[in-house]
Amino acid sequence: MKKSNIMKNLFLFLVLVVFIFSGCSDGLPLPADKDATKETVNLFKSMWELQQKGVMYGHQDDLMYGRTWWYEKDRSDTKDFTGDYPAAAGFELGWLGLGRERSLDSVSFTQMTEQIKAHYKRGGIITISWHEDNPLTSQLPDSIKGRRGGSAWDVSSTEVVASILPGGENHEMYNVWMGRLADWIETLKDDDGIPIPIIFRPYHEHSGSFFWWGTDICTDEEYAALWRYTVEFLRDKRDIHNILYAYNTDRVTSLEQYMRGYPGDDMMDMLSLDMYDRGEQFGGELDAALKFVTEEAISRNKLTALSEVGGRRGMPDWWSTVLLPIVSKYPVGYVLTWRHTYSKRFLRMETPPQPFPEDFMNFYNSEKSLFLNEIQEPNVYTRK
Repeated sequence: MKKSNIMKNLFLFLVLVVFIFSGCSDGLPLPADKDATKETVNLFKSMWELQQKGVMYGHQDDLMYGRTWWYEKDRSDTKDFTGDYPAAAGFELGWLGLGRERSLDSVSFTQMTEQIKAHYKRGGIITISWHEDNPLTSQLPDSIKGRRGGSAWDVSSTEVVASILPGGENHEMYNVWMGRLADWIETLKDDDGIPIPIIFRPYHEHSGSFFWWGTDICTDEEYAALWRYTVEFLRDKRDIHNILYAYNTDRVTSLEQYMRGYPGDDMMDMLSLDMYDRGEQFGGELDAALKFVTEEAISRNKLTALSEVGGRRGMPDWWSTVLLPIVSKYPVGYVLTWRHTYSKRFLRMETPPQPFPEDFMNFYNSEKSLFLNEIQEPNVYTRK
């Protein structure tokens, strides 16, 4: 064989080796789950590219209700106000593990499944949180008498996480809860039976201490172990591969604080942050936090998100003068604002409250913000 042919074959062999070990031909990062479905891989790659172009808008329970309406097919507060759906739709699974038919926000899990399928069909992104009850105190009659007793917000015991890890007194019970979660996720399939990819963000805002998994309620080691057990249960035991897992904290002031309890790159797909505006210091705090969180995420080949954010009371131009300038500086995958709580008293008002302030349209019309229309053409699930 001629030397030139030998060198050519060697080169092609090396290219093939690089291709195999990189797992992709486009040079883009991949999810932590090496067996992730094609659609989940495509979603990860699409979000990686989109966060370099702009920031997607997401809204919690946007498809389920608004302040003056409750579960109307194809309705959305965001669409009512802007004419377009949010790019990301948020849903809450609290009480699913308990076997209830409705969530802690009174949303039917059956109807939630319908809307997840509908938004996926539109080309939208699905993100899911899980405020499950306290698995230790909810079993104690004396603990559930208080207003938050036994709920996700019950922080009266520092033994909760230890009690549900392997060897803990409530481990088998928590496995039942996890089994119900897995059963429900397995129902999320499109018309062709293909599993619908979701972003799963349980145990969120760990840097705070207002949930039973908070930083002062369990150790960092326990928190990481809880996360790892959850991923291994869903991914390895139940063979579910359509989930992108999102690590999340409340407001933080340093990368060291942010990474406390981090379960590992082999588990996580996204580094996300929650931060609500509490006053004039918010802009600087958010700017600083997004800088070190997004830099760390990119260095680890992880997606990013400002997965909960809320405006400042009495500031009508917050969307265009505070939030948009800051998130535009960084590769933030999406920003998500919390739910618009339904209330019958709004229906009795002569002028019911608008779902958003007028300034929201300035955010919507910005070239930096991405709503459903902007992500439909480059289909995030097929990349065609």
